[in-house]
Amino acid sequence: MNEYEESRRAFLAKLGLTVGTTIAVSTKLSATVLNSKTEFPLKADQQEFMELYEKWMDKFIPAVKAQRENQEDKIAKATIVELSEEVDNRRSQLIEYMKDDNFARYYMTATERLTKEIY
Repeated sequence: MNEYEESRRAFLAKLGLTVGTTIAVSTKLSATVLNSKTEFPLKADQQEFMELYEKWMDKFIPAVKAQRENQEDKIAKATIVELSEEVDNRRSQLIEYMKDDNFARYYMTATERLTKEIY
């Protein structure tokens, strides 16, 4: 098993096979992901999925930041719950797409933004 495959397995284990927990990406994984998503061309359906995921991140990141700043922020908490449920509905599709190494690398590269902005 190569280092990429080990990182991918670790990523999936930390992911818990749900998108809502992607903020748990490991340091090792982040170090092995290339910075340019353009290096990983996607199929049309995968690209559509990632566009939705990136729009989701655009909503999720500010909600997490707001909740961190104020633990009592009920709007932020509700938004996080709502967005987590929304993304959980796409879990089976993500699991299927993650079988494609190209998609998995693109996804992990995109997820770096989430990790960097939240931590």
